[in-house]
Amino acid sequence: MSEDIYAKLKNSIVEMDPDLAEEAANEAIEAGLDPLECISLGLSKGMAVMGDLFDVGEAFVPDLMMASEAFETAVNILTSSMSAEEKNNASSGKVIIHTVQGDIHDIGKNIVSTMFSANNFEVFDLGRDVPVSLVIEKAEEYGVDLICGSALMTTTMASMKEIINSLKEDGIRDKYIVMFGGAPVSAKWCNEIGADGYTDTASEVAAMAKDLIAKKRGA
Repeated sequence: MSEDIYAKLKNSIVEMDPDLAEEAANEAIEAGLDPLECISLGLSKGMAVMGDLFDVGEAFVPDLMMASEAFETAVNILTSSMSAEEKNNASSGKVIIHTVQGDIHDIGKNIVSTMFSANNFEVFDLGRDVPVSLVIEKAEEYGVDLICGSALMTTTMASMKEIINSLKEDGIRDKYIVMFGGAPVSAKWCNEIGADGYTDTASEVAAMAKDLIAKKRGA
């Protein structure tokens, strides 16, 4: 019974069908299934499929948006009876995402933001061309786990290094996991400036973030 519902939840994401997601989530509630298991064993697996399809060019940004809508529909139902504390514990984490100072390109950022949302992260999207000082200010204000920035121009990548340096100067570098991405960004660059993570594809971002957060909390 539970496996059938998990499969239905997964399929609702792959089929980008909010109505099916609602139906499957209500069935899960009626069956008394654990909401967190429904998310991890059903919904998240569906988003993983969508991420893989996106990476190979068989799904596109509108598809991810529709899948994300189905995901959020089901999550809202599954967590409706949970307390605020339980919902907070169920969250994968809090993330600030932005396009770095001087850069106005946001397609990649928006894709990654969707992937975070669809993996049960609480996302604070600061938009494009965001000053370094505002990134730090909002990270402190929102109490996020992760700072994530993107760039499409090599000339704006220096802002990523400035974020790391500002966190160090303020004595709060260890509070945050910092990840960067974008067409000109590489793992080598992220290592050089002292960032915590980098992935080649949008579908891998949420999984890496979850892993880094788990390691930090277990430290």
